[in-house]
Amino acid sequence: MFQTLILIGNLGKEPEMRYTPSGQPVTTLSVATNRRYSGANGQPVKETAWFRVTVWGKQAETCNQFLHKGSKVLVEGRLTPDPETGGPRVWENNGKHGASYEVTASTVRFLSGREDGEEGDAAGVPDNDIDF
Repeated sequence: MFQTLILIGNLGKEPEMRYTPSGQPVTTLSVATNRRYSGANGQPVKETAWFRVTVWGKQAETCNQFLHKGSKVLVEGRLTPDPETGGPRVWENNGKHGASYEVTASTVRFLSGREDGEEGDAAGVPDNDIDF
């Protein structure tokens, strides 16, 4: 069996790096993907999906050093299901329910230049619209 997931999106916040007790670096990225399309009534619809991406090893250190909120990235990896449900991690906060899609990265490619990542939409996350 084989599974791979490819995401193109923008970081919604600064990378968070830590070290495991054995000294292995691990960085967590919050990646937003945006999709725009016309709804059944012809009105434009904007859809945003959030992914929590975990990066390990030397690549984790590089991501922490060079990526910032708003950076555009391409992530290749695999979905990591919740061990209890087998699906996304479900949460509740102040009566609001949500789900987090967890991804373990095998490759993270930087798509932003040094000057990119400064401008964003109203939520502070630059658009990365791709029309299909």
